[in-house]
Amino acid sequence: MRNFFSPKYIYILFSIFCSLSANAQCAMCRAALAGDSNIKKAEAVNDGIVFLMIIPYLLVAIIGFLIYKMYRSKKKNAV
Repeated sequence: MRNFFSPKYIYILFSIFCSLSANAQCAMCRAALAGDSNIKKAEAVNDGIVFLMIIPYLLVAIIGFLIYKMYRSKKKNAV
């Protein structure tokens, strides 16, 4: 029972029960994309978000691959 009251578990419970709702767009984007006549503009915004998210995913993948290679070469040299 002592481990249940550790700060890690208290933080997890607090995060689950006290979550706040967030809006996905800023007020200016929502006003610009509101309505059915702006379908092309909404698609362009969504494509821009996808393109912006490519760089962080690539960076994480490259760093992960380099760490994997480093550990693999260390293990190979140790044998």
